[in-house]
Amino acid sequence: MDERKRDSMVAYLRRRMAEVGIELDDLAAAIAEDQIRQKTARYRSATGETWSGDGEMPQWLKQAISAGQSLEHFAVARAVQREPETRSKVDWRQDPFAGSRLAAVQPSHREL
Repeated sequence: MDERKRDSMVAYLRRRMAEVGIELDDLAAAIAEDQIRQKTARYRSATGETWSGDGEMPQWLKQAISAGQSLEHFAVARAVQREPETRSKVDWRQDPFAGSRLAAVQPSHREL
């Protein structure tokens, strides 16, 4: 989006917020609340609907389960911190075939 369109959109939003009586603090609080709600979601549909697992199961999830889908299918995957795998370094200077045709040929594993 170019700068003029962006400035125009910001001016429009500020004007509409003033007409309706929405303050920037109200907007910031609503965004923060949405982020908290999204973080606590345990189940999410393909369209972005979420459920925390508390209270009554929402209709979209009831319908999916009655259609044969499992509850685990909708479970939100938790980010698991893994340490990056380190590969062992290969010293190609010691490889007698490096740079030759033999290094590029794939071995044939056919059984006769």
